[in-house]
Amino acid sequence: MDILEILKADYQRFPKNQTYNIYAEDVYFKDPMNKFNGVDRYKLMIKFIETFFIKPQMDLHDIRREGDTIKTEWTLNWNTPLPWRPRISIPGWSQLGVNSDDLIISHVDYWKCSRLDVVKQHFFPLKKS
Repeated sequence: MDILEILKADYQRFPKNQTYNIYAEDVYFKDPMNKFNGVDRYKLMIKFIETFFIKPQMDLHDIRREGDTIKTEWTLNWNTPLPWRPRISIPGWSQLGVNSDDLIISHVDYWKCSRLDVVKQHFFPLKKS
């Protein structure tokens, strides 16, 4: 199966049953909260989301490949396990580097909001437009 098709399927069922064999063993991962190397560490981060976030959902808006780079645009939503269960939303994009074996060697996430914006959503819900 094509790597783009695998990624589309992973986004649809995120964070459940992710396909880790498309990542290089020493994949580099970075987002506004984390930076590390290794697919095992990546699995732990996904397991954390699956365990501690309520109803996590990753909506894929776009995915495209240009040579050895894949770019995805998405929105991550979840409810935080606070008594009032705020729904958090982070729009962003990912840039994935792919090697000659079609393995992802880098996965860098960018948010279209600040970390402070995410914290604020816990206390001030986003306005529906």
